[in-house]
Order: sequence, then structure tokens, then C-alpha cells
Amino acid sequence: MALIEEFESSGNWLFKYRTWLPIFLFPVFALFFFFDTPHPELLQSTPVLLLAFSTSFLGLAIRWITIGTVPRGTSGKNTSQQVADSLNTSGIYSTLRHPLYLGNFLIWFGIALYTAHLYLVLFTLLFFWLYYERIMFAEESFLRKKYGQAYLDWSLRTPAFIPSFKNYRKSELNFSTKNVVKRESHALVNAIFSFAFIDLIQSYILHESWVNAWVWYYVLGASVLFFFLLRIIIKKTSWLNVAGR
Repeated sequence: MALIEEFESSGNWLFKYRTWLPIFLFPVFALFFFFDTPHPELLQSTPVLLLAFSTSFLGLAIRWITIGTVPRGTSGKNTSQQVADSLNTSGIYSTLRHPLYLGNFLIWFGIALYTAHLYLVLFTLLFFWLYYERIMFAEESFLRKKYGQAYLDWSLRTPAFIPSFKNYRKSELNFSTKNVVKRESHALVNAIFSFAFIDLIQSYILHESWVNAWVWYYVLGASVLFFFLLRIIIKKTSWLNVAGR
């Protein structure tokens, strides 16, 4: 198999399971802590906490901006195959080609920073570089075949992963808060769960007790309750439905 076909094949496989693969980072994080725990004063450092939370929040914000301004049939959570009913080239998609992947990377990078563990931060950088490189390659191959010259023109003026506002164009759709609430609640809950997981592991290793992270029990409980209530609203009502989204 030629290298270009291998990249596309592995990228499609990673795309199919992209929702679940990052979960394998959790046992990796735990192993790092058990074998090499950072100093407690670094874990509790205010600058480290602020940097970690703000980085992850920036990632969430990028995802919210993206989902809030795209039409139905694009930027979805489909896993069976690549889907793109139209080519998004305005709004955030006029600044970079893969805003959702940038958002995901920043969320996880913030979580890695929260560990205050240099090797975990470097591991996370390497993991997502290799992981998203293949996925983006497969996704762009699909878009190039489907949209041809229109895709090539957009890709030539729009960077893949690092935003550039030189050619920014206002989104063709107004921002939809309802669409964000409907489609992005999982991202917020996943981020909260991830921070809670790190804190619980740290608490156990440093203090041999889960009690020191008691705040996270309330935060997790409220997040899970919010998530399931929202699922019920989405399934049983039309409150969050938006035409064309």
C-alpha cells in the first residue's frame, strides 16, 4: 500500500473511533502519576491551575463558536463515514480548516497542564499531533474528492490548524445558542470529568484518600444530572431544534 493510501486508511479508522480513542489517555495519566508524581506545591500552584483551566476553556469556546455557526450535515459527530453536505468556508472556517480538532487539542492540553507533569504534557502533544495528522489527512482527502477546485481554493488561503485572520469572512449563519446547547453538552461534561479524574488520582497518590477531592463529587454530580436532563429535553421536546441546524 502506498504511503498516501496508508495515511488515508489509518486516518479513516481513527476518524471512526475518534470519540473513544482519547479515553485511553486516562490510564496513561494514572500510570505517569503512580511512577513519577510531581511536587505537591506545583500541583496546587495558582498559575498552573489558571493556565490549565483557561486553555481547556479556550478549546471549549472554539468548539462552541464552530458548532454555533454551521449548518446541518457538517461538523457532526458521525462515526460511520465522512459526511459534509456543504463546504464551510466562512466564520471560523475562514481562519482555519479544522477548528473542532484545534478545540479538542486545547481541551486535552489544558487537562495535561493540570497534571503539572512535564512528560505528560509532552506525551499529550505527541499523541494529538500523530492522532489528528492522520484524521485531518483523511478528512481533507474526502473533501478534495467531493468539492474539487472549491476545496483547493479554500485550502490555499486557509491554514489547517493554526488560525490566521488575514482572510476572515463573517459567518453566513448567525450564532445559535440552542444548537450549541443541543450538540456540545458532552464536550463540557467530558472536560469536567477529565479534570475530576486527574484531581482524584492526585488526591489518592498524595494523601492516600479520595476525600481531599470532595468538591469534585458535587461538580461531577451536577454535571451528570445536567447532561441527562438535557438528553431528555432533546429527545422528548423540540425546544432546542433550529431549522437547518
